[in-house]
Amino acid sequence: MRVSERGIFALALHEGVVPAPYLDSVNVWTFGIGHTASAGGPDPAAMPRGNPVDMDAALMQAFDVFRRDLARFEKRVSDAVKVPLKQHEFDALVSFDFNTGGIGRAKLTKHLNAGNRAAATNGFMGWLKPPEIKGRREAEMRLFREGVYPGGTVPVFGVTASNRPNMRSVLRRLTQAQVLGYMQSAQPTAPAAPSGGFWAFIARLFGGRE
Repeated sequence: MRVSERGIFALALHEGVVPAPYLDSVNVWTFGIGHTASAGGPDPAAMPRGNPVDMDAALMQAFDVFRRDLARFEKRVSDAVKVPLKQHEFDALVSFDFNTGGIGRAKLTKHLNAGNRAAATNGFMGWLKPPEIKGRREAEMRLFREGVYPGGTVPVFGVTASNRPNMRSVLRRLTQAQVLGYMQSAQPTAPAAPSGGFWAFIARLFGGRE
């Protein structure tokens, strides 16, 4: 399966976009939507520093990289889940794995494969570190259970002079149509290694697991 257009937008909405290289909380160079060198090129550490002059070109690159990284998580979910999934369930699970990297070991996956969708749904809430991630888990759980996709606009964040994400600097807000427009420029490629998203490094830092 592939993530739907609404699923792509929901994931970008949860993550936000930083179209410039930045250092995460554990000093790993990152770009766009959680891309690191471990996922393959480009290497954020080798990219020009600072906020982009050509925002459209930077966003096109960020979404191109995102499409390549996303393919890996689509495959991970497809490999881990052994039962048929509805589109909204698949979208919710890819969002969960993109953030946590836990699809292969999560209890929710075991419950799902055992045919217990109620327990699988509740299993999303077993991954609540850091506490700020609770809203995302609730949104993913609702999407999985009810097929309700979140709405809003995707924030595009700038970076500080010290190459940290500047959460107070929203350079743009992207509608679903704009996000999908940038995604259309992405060319399908072989799956990359897991990279996670903007919140993934926080989840890794705090050990956000069941």
